[in-house]
Amino acid sequence: MFDSVTSLALQSALDGLSARQRAIAENVANINTPGYTAKRVQFEESLAASVAEGDGRAAPAVSRSLEPTQLNGSNVNLDTETLSHVDTVLRYQLATQAVGGEAAALRAAMRTA
Repeated sequence: MFDSVTSLALQSALDGLSARQRAIAENVANINTPGYTAKRVQFEESLAASVAEGDGRAAPAVSRSLEPTQLNGSNVNLDTETLSHVDTVLRYQLATQAVGGEAAALRAAMRTA
């Protein structure tokens, strides 16, 4: 069960969301740093393709934002980072609940066996 496509996909999703949360934190910490370009983390498309192939493993890809820069050369937008943070937290909570549900199902199966 721990090597099922679902389990591997959930773990990959949690890893990707964790990487995204770290990138958001770094972006906000550098909001006033001249020349700093915001980081973006993508993993959903590669994870979907991996699941379709029956694997479930996907590593997050970190890239730099191409959004316009401010006068100091930074392109961190606090509104964008805040929305991304909220979205990421909600997705992480959903994924952890799914992992918890999988663990509960496994415990129930072991009790009945």
